[in-house]
Amino acid sequence: MIHLRRVVAAACCLMVAAVIAACSTQSATRVNVAAAADLRYALDEIISIAAARNPSVDYAVTYGSSGQFLQQIDNGAPFDIYLSADVTYPQQLIARGKASDPFVYAVGRLVLWVPEGSPIDPAQGLAALSQAQRIAIANPEHAPYGQAAVAALRAEGIYDSVAPRLVLGENVAQAAEFVASGNADAGIVAMSLVLSDPLRDVGTWWEIPAQLFPPLVQGGALITDTPGTRELRDVITSPEGIEILARYGFTLPEE
Repeated sequence: MIHLRRVVAAACCLMVAAVIAACSTQSATRVNVAAAADLRYALDEIISIAAARNPSVDYAVTYGSSGQFLQQIDNGAPFDIYLSADVTYPQQLIARGKASDPFVYAVGRLVLWVPEGSPIDPAQGLAALSQAQRIAIANPEHAPYGQAAVAALRAEGIYDSVAPRLVLGENVAQAAEFVASGNADAGIVAMSLVLSDPLRDVGTWWEIPAQLFPPLVQGGALITDTPGTRELRDVITSPEGIEILARYGFTLPEE
């Protein structure tokens, strides 16, 4: 009889522990983040810091085109914080009363990138694209890095000659994937991506001079005041966040 009571007591303890664990999981606050594709690797590191500071928050990040996110949030997509590669996009949402608390977190940099072993020498600058049959860029209709790429090509006077050879990615990360996979001979992509661990050793690059395209000033805004959104913003703009962004090639607006 005593043995049976011990078994029942142990079973009850296990049930209570399971209920507590389930309640803890259910009580976690989910923060849905819409983030520009150029942040794919830097933001992962930043979120790990934010999550460690507040384990009750579960950050779910969707990476993609800043312009597409603008349209989705405008149409009611359930995001809580928006991190755009173009600071004017969150400003538009704020003007329409659909976001608040704007902030600038970085300035992006643009590079010409070719696969490892390519006969194309990126050190020759954008003129080297005369040797490329397929050139990957983000879709300029909705991706800020694609718009910057087109501006640089126009500034160099070669856009018309390379336009038939452009391969458009839905976002700048997909454009980089085209180069990494060999589906493009060259790409004009974000420096933050080619400095990431997965892509660091699979190609060579040359930084496109900043004067060839409008500054890629990147900013964000809060869509909701869900617990965790302000914490993430604060980590992004903190010295720790700035240091991580700098390792991926981002600069600050005043630099």
